Amino acid sequence: MATREEFKLTLSERRKRTFSKSFKREKVRLIEQGSIRVSELCRVYSVSATSVYRWINEYGSGPKIEKLIVEKNSDSKALIDLQRRLAELERLLGQKQIEVEFYKKMIELAEDQYDISIKKNFSTRPSDSSGLTENDTPSV
Repeated sequence: MATREEFKLTLSERRKRTFSKSFKREKVRLIEQGSIRVSELCRVYSVSATSVYRWINEYGSGPKIEKLIVEKNSDSKALIDLQRRLAELERLLGQKQIEVEFYKKMIELAEDQYDISIKKNFSTRPSDSSGLTENDTPSV
């Protein structure tokens, strides 16, 4: 068995260490038999208690701890309400998109039918009645 002196390492050296699965299983078995306590194991091998308890959870013979997710009814209700709201907004967006396409088509047909440009042209000059000259810019 390894001696305590072999495991006296600096912090950076301890971070680089990895223990084999068989080593972990053996130490967990010793803890379960009562041959050694967690605190002793931590001191002898310079291992954190968190690591040892993680080994016990992973390799121990006891029941595995499962995570239980607790969700309040209000949380699930809020989620359902938000999903409904999202579906409603997506439906409205689809309707508005259909309206936009309809209006575009109506403008296109009117332009073809009456041979005029209905769409707003932003590059046109201001009308002569506005009082502005070509060099003047409108105040906003």
